[in-house]
Amino acid sequence: MEKLYAVLLLVGSNMFMTYAWYGHLRDMKGRFLLLVILSSWAVAFFEYCLQVPANRIGHQVFSLQQLKVMQEVISIGVFAVFSVAYMRESLRLDFLWASLCLVAAAWFMFRGGAAAH
Repeated sequence: MEKLYAVLLLVGSNMFMTYAWYGHLRDMKGRFLLLVILSSWAVAFFEYCLQVPANRIGHQVFSLQQLKVMQEVISIGVFAVFSVAYMRESLRLDFLWASLCLVAAAWFMFRGGAAAH
């Protein structure tokens, strides 16, 4: 069950962080930069509220390296959905190839199974 909790918390945290990093490009065009930075930090606070427990729970059942690679794969997946659904941008074929490289990295990290430290 810890594996599932860690993955779900990572997905949630990546949703917040992706919005914090890129949402202002749509929502805060023309706004004062300091306001944009502070707004992004406010959103990122909630990302940390999910990321820290995700890593604590996940580190019980995954190695640190597995957690990092898993987070990157989740991040690219969340970004793809965000890019299309929220930012209304189409994905290019090169993005697909780059994403598949990350999936291949995850395969290498997990091919022997989950290995807690």
